[in-house]
Formats: sequence, C-alpha cells, structure tokens
Amino acid sequence: MALETPDQVLVTRLDALANWCRTHSLWPMPFATACCGIELMATGASRHDLARFGAEAMRFSPRQSDLMIVAGRVVMKMLPVLQRIWQQMSEPKWCISMGACASTGGVFDTYAVVQGIDRFLPVDMYVPGCPPRPEQLIQAILDLQDKITREGTVAGREFERRAPVRALQELPILGQTSAIRARGVRA
Repeated sequence: MALETPDQVLVTRLDALANWCRTHSLWPMPFATACCGIELMATGASRHDLARFGAEAMRFSPRQSDLMIVAGRVVMKMLPVLQRIWQQMSEPKWCISMGACASTGGVFDTYAVVQGIDRFLPVDMYVPGCPPRPEQLIQAILDLQDKITREGTVAGREFERRAPVRALQELPILGQTSAIRARGVRA
C-alpha cells in the first residue's frame, strides 16, 4: 500500500533548501571608493534593479551582511579597517572584488595602494574593468549564486579544515628511482 502525498508537499534535501535560501537572500556590504563606487551605486538603482536577483538589501553593518563588495582602490591605511569589517561578518560570507584597482591595484603601482585585495581577503568573484559596468557586477552576483548553490551545506562542512596533504619525503633523482619504489612511493 503506497502512501499518497498531498499536492502541497515538497520533498527536498535540507542542504538544497538552505542553499536556495542563501542564494536568494544575499545582503551586500559595500566597500566602495572612487569611480567603481559610482558604478556600484548605479547597480542598485532602478535602471539595473539588483532587487530582481535577491541582493538589493545593502547593509552598512558588517554583522547584518554576508557579501562584501570591494569596489575601487584600497590604500594601505584602509586595509586594517577592511580586514576588521571582514572579520565581523558572520559565516558563511563571500567577497567580490570589483574593478581593476581592487583586483590588481590598477594603474596605481605604488607602495600606498594594495596590489590586489586577494592578498588579504579570500575573494570569490572578480569583476574586471576600469570601471566595470553594472551588468558585469550583476553577472558576478549571478555566478556567485551558482557557486553558493553548488557548494554550501547546512552543517558548514565547506568551512572545515581539511587534513594536510602528506608531502613526499624526497624528490626522485635520476638513478635513484628504485630506492623510492622500494619504500612504496611512486616516481
């Protein structure tokens, strides 16, 4: 005898449901300077309407946001503030590097400008351009949503530390491959 389920019942995995909720409720924390900041503001305006993708609630408090958008150049004096904001954000959190200055330092090849924020923060998506168009930022948010859908788990297994990879004892040198094979290490 089979059980009949009513039409209003949906059966799914808990991870898939949690990822769907995370995907469509991104709360960005803007960290914008210079011309990329203007393009970031244009993305949230009515013409491009970031609300269609579930990321319109710009939060200026790190404790209420889960997506940091770093737009524009970051100087060394701002870096501790940027890192403090990142640490105050709750897990799971993601980062988008918007523009050439945030990604690589851009045309500012000086000691005062950070030559890519990925040296100090884990970046999930890069948006190229100087300054990038709002459509490019929207595409990066859509790509990030796809990444969240594929990788997230309710228990947070994606944030666990993995066991370190065992390093090889010696590198094979010509003529010594038989000694390495005798210990069970492949050459």
